[in-house]
Order: sequence, then C-alpha cells, then structure tokens
Amino acid sequence: MAERDDLLWYVAHTRPRCEKKLVAYCDRENLSTTLPCYRSVRRYRGKKVVFYKPLFPGYVFLRISPVNRQKVYQSDYVANLLDVPDQELFYRQLSDILEALETDLEIRLEPRIGPGHKVRIRYGPLQGMEAWVQSRSGPSEVLLRLDFIGQAAAIRIEADALELI
Repeated sequence: MAERDDLLWYVAHTRPRCEKKLVAYCDRENLSTTLPCYRSVRRYRGKKVVFYKPLFPGYVFLRISPVNRQKVYQSDYVANLLDVPDQELFYRQLSDILEALETDLEIRLEPRIGPGHKVRIRYGPLQGMEAWVQSRSGPSEVLLRLDFIGQAAAIRIEADALELI
C-alpha cells in the first residue's frame, strides 16, 4: 500500500454545478474528496423537501498524490486544480468547518470575508474555535475562514459566547 504521506490537498475549481459529479467520478477512481454540504429545507406543494447543497459552490477539496492530478482533469468536471501552499493551515481550517457542519447551528455561505475582530468561542459545541466576527448586533455572525479560496462559512452564535483575541 502506498504511503499516506505523499497525499496533498488540492482545491478543484469545478465547472458550474458539477461538484457532486466530480465527487462521484473521484469515488469511482478511488480518489479522496471532501465536499462540505449544508442542509437546506424547502416546501413544495405542502411537502417538506431536504437538499444538501455545497457550502462552497464551485469547489471540491481533494487529498491525492501529485501523480493523480491528470486523472482529476480527465473527469471534464474541473475548470482548474489549485495547489494548496500551506497544507497544515488548510487542513486545520477545513476541519473546523466540517466540525461546525456536524452541529445543529445554522450555517450558510458567506462569500465576503469582511473586516472584523478575531474571536475565540468560549463555550458550546464549537468551544475553543477561533473565527472572525462579521457583525455584532444581537446574535453575532462568526466567520470560520477558509482563506485559500476567499470564502467563509457564517455561523450564528450569541455575542456573550465570544472573547476577543
């Protein structure tokens, strides 16, 4: 079996609405992918329908060996495959977002990473996590940043659960 140390994180910028198709292709090719999705509930004709939508539309995160880069391009679902310069930081930030998705907190895409104060969450399911505050009127929206692609996930959390760093 190949060493797991030769696997690197890459960010696949997909063609429009091809995130799940790329994941299915990579599954068939035994390539490791991560596609963070959030739960979206809609009502149609009185029925409640649950969808799982990509948190970062247009992006799929891959952990593959460099020799498999070409195999990813062969899928025809990828517009570009981006190298991740700081593997450790990327993994840490992605892990924080995946952990947040496992909670019952409301999570949505926040495409603009705006200025704000850096905070640490003092209690609750995300205790100890560091983030950036988007706004602070009533419940705060805390941004869990995934800086590499310039997007962030916003989470509603009470202001008193935060401490400035």
